Amino acid sequence: MTTPRVFILRHGETEWSLNGRHTGTSDIPLTPNGEKRILATGRALVGEGRLIIPRNLAHIYVSPRKRAQRTLELLGLGCKPGGIPWQAHGELAATNCGEKTTEKGGSVEAGHAEGTEAVVEVTEAVREWDYGEYEGVTSKEIAERRREAGEGQWDIWRDGCPGGHGIWLTEVGESRSPAQITARLDALIADIRSRFHSHAIGKPKGSVKEPYDVLVVAHGHILRAFAGRWIAKNIADNPSLILDAGGVGTLSYEHHSLDEPAILLGGAFMSDVVESAKEEGEKDGEGKAGS
Repeated sequence: MTTPRVFILRHGETEWSLNGRHTGTSDIPLTPNGEKRILATGRALVGEGRLIIPRNLAHIYVSPRKRAQRTLELLGLGCKPGGIPWQAHGELAATNCGEKTTEKGGSVEAGHAEGTEAVVEVTEAVREWDYGEYEGVTSKEIAERRREAGEGQWDIWRDGCPGGHGIWLTEVGESRSPAQITARLDALIADIRSRFHSHAIGKPKGSVKEPYDVLVVAHGHILRAFAGRWIAKNIADNPSLILDAGGVGTLSYEHHSLDEPAILLGGAFMSDVVESAKEEGEKDGEGKAGS
């Protein structure tokens, strides 16, 4: 039976994510190491027979921040010419082929470099929390500030962010409280389920011709909140989820039912895929060193 999925991808490493500084509205670029890691993620997880199969993607939501857009560029999804609705921030990664098993003999060979036909949409719905006064500040520094001011311990999930303001759709207002974050994420989740999942879920495998998987490329706090709301968890209670820079998560459903959303904790570990990605990365490094 067909079970659609949503892949959530946090942008790669930046100087601020490396130092633990809250990064909301600031447009901080990926570090060179962050770019390399996203390329490796693409080689390991994108392509025929891999976790993310480009031709199965129906839609891609991307944050307006350049660090998220650059992450998509490096994933190797094979977006069509003109398919990225911004001026590229650098060279795009080659399309990842993945691998496929032949019908005769069951041998494994390289898949086709078939890119995605998915529409790439830049949306404010997945922009990061507006951290307000805490923009660019580490958790340790925030704790020290609050202690000096005689304030209690800060919990972003419960308290939101002081002094943060943003624009949501056409209305100007605050975008820093858990309730406001919940409202915009719930609208996005409803859109995904109605437009891309409802027509496919529960249908016999192979019978659905239209793609139905969705990719969201965004940021740490907003994606953790997204995963929490996917399963109707009150984010003010803290979803207790972690997503590292460059990390990938998978959201889906139990029992092929739209009414039973779930977080997919993981599948079988594919050591051959990881080793292949490692070897390709080493070859790329050798080639650059000799050029």
